Order: sequence, then C-alpha cells, then structure tokens
Amino acid sequence: MNMRSENLSERFWLKQYPEGVPAEIDVTQYRSLTHLLEEAFSKYRDRQAYVCMDVFMTFGQLDERSRVMGAWLQSKGLKPGARIAIMMPNVLQYPVCIAAILRAGYTVVNVNPLYTARELEHQLSDSGAEAIIVLENFAATLVQALPKTQIKHIVVASMGDMLGFFKGALVNFVVRAVKKMVPPFELPNAIRFNTMMSEGERLTLQPVEQSREDVAFLQYTGGTTGVSKGATLLHKNIIANLLQNQEWLRPMSKKVGDKPMVTVCALPLYHIFALTACALLGAREGSLNILIPNPRDIPAFIKTLQKYKVNFFPAVNTLFNALVNHEDFKTIDWSELYISNGGGMSVQKATADKWKAATGCPIVEGYGLSETSPGAIINRVDSTEFTGMIGLPLPSTEIAILDDEGNPLPVGQAGEIAIRGPQVMAGYWNRPDETAKVMTADGYFKSGDVGVMDEDGYIKLVDRKKDMVIVSGFNVYPNEVEEVVSSCPGVLECAVVGVPDEHSGEAVKVFIVKKDPQLTERDVAEYCAKNLTGYKKPKYIEFRSDLPKTNVGKILRRALRDEGLKKAA
Repeated sequence: MNMRSENLSERFWLKQYPEGVPAEIDVTQYRSLTHLLEEAFSKYRDRQAYVCMDVFMTFGQLDERSRVMGAWLQSKGLKPGARIAIMMPNVLQYPVCIAAILRAGYTVVNVNPLYTARELEHQLSDSGAEAIIVLENFAATLVQALPKTQIKHIVVASMGDMLGFFKGALVNFVVRAVKKMVPPFELPNAIRFNTMMSEGERLTLQPVEQSREDVAFLQYTGGTTGVSKGATLLHKNIIANLLQNQEWLRPMSKKVGDKPMVTVCALPLYHIFALTACALLGAREGSLNILIPNPRDIPAFIKTLQKYKVNFFPAVNTLFNALVNHEDFKTIDWSELYISNGGGMSVQKATADKWKAATGCPIVEGYGLSETSPGAIINRVDSTEFTGMIGLPLPSTEIAILDDEGNPLPVGQAGEIAIRGPQVMAGYWNRPDETAKVMTADGYFKSGDVGVMDEDGYIKLVDRKKDMVIVSGFNVYPNEVEEVVSSCPGVLECAVVGVPDEHSGEAVKVFIVKKDPQLTERDVAEYCAKNLTGYKKPKYIEFRSDLPKTNVGKILRRALRDEGLKKAA
C-alpha cells in the first residue's frame, strides 16, 4: 500500500467516509501515467473522449493522433524528460498534446495563453522548455518572449486544425478575418500543427522506459502570491490523485451506471483542476469531455450545454454564478447532473443556493492546490445540501492544522492547513529554498491557507493567510465578508481586500458588481451592519462594472489590493 497504514487509527475522519470508499489507494498498479493512458486508449477505444464545436474525437483517435505527434517530437532529438510547453485554450489539439508529450517520455509545461510576454518568458526560461505548441491567436506574445528562452522547436496550431476540412477552414476564416483574433506574428522556424502531424505519420513512436518517479508536469502556480513557481508533479503524484478522486466519486459513478459519464470541461486544461478532474480522470473513467474554448461567452456556453445531459460539472464559484444568473440557464436539461464540484476558490452560499434551486444538484465543494495535483479535501459527493465546508481528507491523505510555529492545533482551532499524501509534489522546480519554506520535516506541505477541523474531521476554509485583513488587531477574513456581501440583494459578485487606514492600520474595502442597477452604497452598508460585527464591516464600498480575474475565473484580490496601495501612496 502507498501510505503509512499505522496512521489509520489517527484518521478519525474515516468514520465519515461513504460506504465503499477505501482509506487507502495503491499507486503501484501503474508503472507510469503513460501506462494508465494507454490502458484507457485500449479499453475505451470506440468511446467518444472529447467534443469541441460539435466535432467528436474517440479514445482510439486520441491514441493514434498522440502516437503520431509523439513520434514527431522524438524525431527532434529531445532527451527524455525534456520540457515541452502547451499554450492554448480548450481545443481538441490540447489532449492530443498532453498524451503525446507523456508517451514520448517528456514533461508537460502547461501555459496560460493569456500570459503577457513577461510572464511567458519567465515560465519558459524557468522551466527550460525546449519546444512549445502554441495556438496562433497567442503566437505574437511568444515572439516577444522567445529571445531569452531555450525554445528550439515551435508548433503553431489553429482553431480549426482538428475540425475537419470544411468546418476547420470556415472556423479559421472567421477567427482570422472576421473576428480578427490572430495578431500578426513572424516565427520563420515554426511548423504548422497539421504539417507536423503529416510528418509524424511517417515515423514510429519509440517505447520509453518511464517510472512513477519521473516528472510528468511542471504546473506553475498562479503567481498571485509572488513569482510563479513550478510545482514538480511526478507520474506517481498524478496517478495517486486520479485514483483518490475515482474512489471518492464512486457513489456518483454508480448513478451513471454503464453509460460513459459526460463531463463539462469549461475550466482551462492548463489549470490543474481541469487537467486532473476532466482530462486525466476522463481517461481513467472513459468519460466524454465537452471542451469549452471560451467559458466567458456565457450565451455560447449555454447553447452548447443545451445539447447534452451532463453528469459531472467541475467549476469555480464565478462560473457557477455567471451561468445561474443568465436568463437562458433554465433552458438546459439538468435531470442527469449528479455532481457539481466547486473548487479553485471559495464557493459562496448565495451562489450555491441559486444553483441547487435551478438544477436540483448541490455544489459539492472541494479543496486543492497545484502542489497537491490538486485534490486534497472534498465533501461527500452524496451530500444533498451545500455545507460551507471544504470536506474530508481524501483517501491516503493526512491533514494537520498548524500554528505559526508549525505545531499541530487541537480540533476547533484555526491554523494553517498542512497536507501529507502521495499526491503532494516533489518540490518547486529548481527552487530548494522555496520548497524548504513549505515542506515540514515530516513531509507535510504547508498550504498557506487558514482552516478549522471539527470533531468529525470536516474542514472549513477560513482564508488565505496573506489575504487576511488586520483591523485594529482583529483578524478579518475576506471570505467571510464576501459571503455576507454576495448574499445582499442586488449584488452579482464582490471582492474584499484590506487597504491602509491611519486609524486602524487596515480597513476593509469591498468592490461590487451590481445585479440590480438601483443598488446603493447605503443598501450595502445597512445590510453589512445587520450581518457583520463592527470591525468586519466594509469601511469603503466601490461599485465596478467587472472585477479582475484569472482565466480560470478566480478573482484577483491582489490586483485590487495593489490598486488601493497605489491610491494611498
């Protein structure tokens, strides 16, 4: 078995596990993530694996296409373990690239396509990536970042590459000529994706010796708390999290029965949540993933959802909120939606209540990080109501709540959430100093998040340590204030930060996007006065047309806080 079985007696939360979910998972059943993928390609060969813009790709086609691409990559003389970057949204080429890179013996570096040239240059140079597959829409950014990187091979993809000849040509024409979404760029040494595939068809993928200790992904942290660092995720880390999630989702899988599960993949595949919960878990389960290239286009997103009976919907709070507040949301058939999995940021009760009322399916909140592949804690998927908790530790996972000195705290006391388990990263890429800051001597990863564990083992997320606002010596957690403000009638979404204050050191400021144009500062202030103690009430209220977000939809408190600091200066 993979974990310390002698600690089972200490894991009192196991009593709360659903029937049939084991305490432990065994990663030794797979030699590598490649072994797991190739098993899926064989087992589910004729099943649909992905659909994007109404074009389907079977597991058999994914097998063949990734084999071809993997052979082409090997022909470039890249050494085993070489880092290869992918910079594109959710299109059919993405899962092909992931499988090809892994099967060829290399390491995947997922890149946010909305990165600036500065951010892209940092990630490519830090990872030492030698090749990149980039969608042409973002190639102009690559041109700017390229000089200071080690990139030797560039593959440029187009939106229509895998949509068939006629549809692909039409989509490319619209993207390039009508919507003008492809800025001019010059990459004279690049090769087009379809040309690369044609060359690869004449080559043979060579089997590669891989072990569970090899690096599968360099998953860069969002950089919202400093310089972006690469979480080194080994094959065994990802395998572990897939098996943990599969076991945890078993009560839902029974509802689906023998049919392939249908999953909404709206979160970008470069993000660890979608990578594991959608793409890789989809391979393990033989599921169909509905790829959404642009989830911010809510009307188009809803039109896509109208075509399917979805079973599994992983998303972040802002996406659930945007969908459920759209007038056409009620036109979707949710009769077979068995789990709505919220993660990436705190799910707010106001959003969860609306979602449950509209779909009949509660949002089951979970918790994880890039450093934990990502899942570590999740609520039972047979929950019937939103709990406000992030749930129980997954199988083979130990959670400790630590004080500022790193000592374990008793049940009921707030402290830093620390995680130990087979899904925890090997460390930050080439950053032993940063790794030492987050790893304890006995192997726990310190998350930087504040949480409380109750007597049953359920954990409530209080907040990011770095987001905490200190008002006259009192700790104010933005999540709590946001929870209250978001439930105020007329509020669509909000974000809370601390701003300098000459009297209290810091004061609470809330940024609000209105749902009701008639909403006033006074309305918000009166609502907060009824629901928050004095020092937690926002001193400043500012209305905005939108809030800064990552491409995953996570609200960037830091951007709002930095803005406040500039104004104060």
